[in-house]
Amino acid sequence: MVILGIESSCDETAAAILKDGKILANVVAGQAVHSSYGGVVPELASRAHQSNIVPVVHETLKKAGIPGADIDAVAYTQGPGLLGSLLVGSSFAKSFALALAIPVIPVNHMQGHVLSLLLENTLTFPFLCLTVSGGHTQIVRADAPLKMKVLGETADDAAGEAFDKAAKVLGLPYPGGPLIDQYAAQGDSKRFHFPKPQMPGMSFSFSGLKTSFVNLVQKMSPEEKNASLNDICASYQAVIVDILLSKLAIAVNTTGITRVAIAGGVAANSGLRSALKEAEKRQGWEVFIPSMRYCTDNASMIALSGYYLYKSGITGDQKDTSHARLPL
Repeated sequence: MVILGIESSCDETAAAILKDGKILANVVAGQAVHSSYGGVVPELASRAHQSNIVPVVHETLKKAGIPGADIDAVAYTQGPGLLGSLLVGSSFAKSFALALAIPVIPVNHMQGHVLSLLLENTLTFPFLCLTVSGGHTQIVRADAPLKMKVLGETADDAAGEAFDKAAKVLGLPYPGGPLIDQYAAQGDSKRFHFPKPQMPGMSFSFSGLKTSFVNLVQKMSPEEKNASLNDICASYQAVIVDILLSKLAIAVNTTGITRVAIAGGVAANSGLRSALKEAEKRQGWEVFIPSMRYCTDNASMIALSGYYLYKSGITGDQKDTSHARLPL
């Protein structure tokens, strides 16, 4: 079984080839055009996807050594994401599938992130997955590849957005989240205090924390801000990681499931990865952390999701529509 996966939910144009459950090729094209705007511009993202999609798929097929005629199905991201970007990927996937008279499979982006953990790990179900990215923060209970339930999610901003917006306030170039991580490694995480949102159960909130950060930085002179940059980043990152881990601990205690994983772009954050490894030792959890290439958006996770859907007899058709908001 050979599946072509297409991912275009935000600002990465990606394609992957999966054969009998194993990835043969995974190609991702970024979009540098957004760096001068301090964030993703939806219209520019759509245009970049249109330019990238054909060469990315061509390169993927070439790397995999698989001719297009050998593909059995095409899986694509149906949502959630930027609607214009999603439409580029879905239109290409449907056209490709129509030309070859093969099934097309719409995939939930967040399901893909959770299943990306199976690309490298032999993970026994059930497990808990903390999915953190620029657009989402969720705790998901996965009982099977196609049976998942959201236990808690953010009421406003996502953790990744909180990192990127803070970086913009500090004057750091986009994407700023990874830069905050770099500076935090050299700073004192206890120098500055940020309030933790008081949300019930496994719910998250980062808007108030972001406001607190803005207020702190705006009161500083440029010289003071530059001199304290490492400590600001370390303190801010520490409180976000603490919020994420405390909610994950509630999920473990509530469900009794001690197999714990992280996924999504923020899963690449060194502070979060280290804190989770410490929790594994301290709490006795069985922790699974993806490699960097599978943290950010990629088509391997979409292809794998499509593989499980196809094996279960679930496919889509040409009438399926893309959705900016698509519940898991």
